[in-house]
Amino acid sequence: MVNRFSVGDRVRVDIPDTTDPDFEYHREHGVVTAIKEDAAGYATGDERDSVLYRVELESGEEMDFRWRDLRPSDTEV
Repeated sequence: MVNRFSVGDRVRVDIPDTTDPDFEYHREHGVVTAIKEDAAGYATGDERDSVLYRVELESGEEMDFRWRDLRPSDTEV
């Protein structure tokens, strides 16, 4: 499986759905600090969903996000 991002990549959180519990992180920037895997891809049928990107946000908080919630930092919504 090819990962969309690598450790050290600068990313922007893109969760525009106001009903999503992680909406509060929409448009925050950070750096990928780790890449983990779980079994979510088996449930969804999309192997990309098995990858979790640990991101250290500019606030210092660390959060895990799926591929669909992240964009390269230089892109805009």
